[in-house]
Amino acid sequence: MSHADLPASLYTAEQTRALDRMAIASGVPGFKLMQRAGHAAFDRLRQRWPEVRKLTLLCGAGNNGGDGLIVAGLAHRQGMTVQLLCVGDDNFAARLSGEAREVWEWLQQESVPSELYRQQSFTGELIVDGLLGTGISGAVRDPYQAAIKQINRAGLPVVALDIPSGLCSDTGVVQGLAVRADMTVTFIGVKRGLLTHQGPEYTGELLFDDLRVSDDVYEAVDVSGFITGADDVAHLLPARAKTAHKGSCGHVLVVGGDSGMGGAAIMAAQAAGRCGAGLVTVATRKEHLAALLSRYPEAMAVGVRSGAELEPLIARATVLVLGPGLGQHAWGEQLLMVALKSGKPLVLDADALNLLQRRGEFGRREGEHWVITPHPGEAARLLDCTVAELQADRFAAVVALQSAFGGVALLKGPGSLSFDGDALHLNPTGNPGMASGGMGDVLSGVIGGLIAQGLSAADAARLGAWLHGAAADRSAAEYGARGMQATDLLAQLRLLVNGL
Repeated sequence: MSHADLPASLYTAEQTRALDRMAIASGVPGFKLMQRAGHAAFDRLRQRWPEVRKLTLLCGAGNNGGDGLIVAGLAHRQGMTVQLLCVGDDNFAARLSGEAREVWEWLQQESVPSELYRQQSFTGELIVDGLLGTGISGAVRDPYQAAIKQINRAGLPVVALDIPSGLCSDTGVVQGLAVRADMTVTFIGVKRGLLTHQGPEYTGELLFDDLRVSDDVYEAVDVSGFITGADDVAHLLPARAKTAHKGSCGHVLVVGGDSGMGGAAIMAAQAAGRCGAGLVTVATRKEHLAALLSRYPEAMAVGVRSGAELEPLIARATVLVLGPGLGQHAWGEQLLMVALKSGKPLVLDADALNLLQRRGEFGRREGEHWVITPHPGEAARLLDCTVAELQADRFAAVVALQSAFGGVALLKGPGSLSFDGDALHLNPTGNPGMASGGMGDVLSGVIGGLIAQGLSAADAARLGAWLHGAAADRSAAEYGARGMQATDLLAQLRLLVNGL
């Protein structure tokens, strides 16, 4: 999915409708907005598929369908062969209202042919999805269900208008089934569901057009959250002072690596170093020391047997990273309990979360020095719900995590979400190649390395997620997604934190 040119603000469906209403109230007729949407989509379509001369358009009776009708009229004017299929009952035209009715009347003047959808064969070289917009509630029903199934079986490129039909714009949940688009052109506001959970799977390349809505309108409507972007790297990680030294760049202590899991702690430590931490220490099982120093000689490595042996290492650290390979036995539990009493900034992942949840001692931590980074399975256990219930609304889930446990919550997965009690951030980077062991360990190290250099927990969580996914995207672009390993991200991370 392309996301480089998206604005930073995210909106719910209701917030986008508010923007639409205020734009109309400011003096822009709804018909004009619909025209602009149709022109924007048609222009993007022609830019990506300039050779296409035949279009099949499937349009519903709402405003989403109205956008599609505009595209049909523009294609007809360009001399393209247009198959316009109106999806609904026999009274399709009579059910149109408002701006969609105006567009239909314009279409008749343009003599654009149309027919009711009856599951007839598609004659176009490309499909335009104008079936259902952001107002869908509940599972998709026929005839829309039949139309979406046929679109997905057609084997043709698909352009979705505003949002792929059947995808919930607020949660990214597929409502039974949804159109799988190659490109989605969304209007006025970026719908948050396009970028998380199942959204990226169905959206394809995501493009945005503000339809020339004025800044005054945007300033009058609250946003749902923000997209982290490349500009944040330069803003949050400025060039180092010429007088910088290792002591001024922070000290990360990674605690983990129980028997058989030493690699997790090593990867977290390497990630912290590659992101710029001045010093990195690893407290781990003694049997892992040789491997750790062989793999990462710049680290300080200490074999610890108890919490008492960990205390002097904690005293020298700027931030503690707990969880990578920590295990769920007495050794890891003892180290975790000592770390929790330290008052130092913490990054907690994996087994650290599982241990705390199992002990029932995972209470709210006040202040900004606590970052938890659960994947959906861990988050569901923390919130005492099923993974399906959690994924049904990831935005509500990350808010619930932060509300219950304080600090900063980072809910991993496609479109990772972070929330600090004030602002919600969505990470648009990453790819399926990250579905391999050790990725979470690297992310923990990245966040720890950023906190060590002076970033707040909130900024380290959102920027860490972006860097982690962007490093994976660069690796995938160079070598492909399949077979990607967590350590493949390390060299890319160094380039990214330097803005290269």
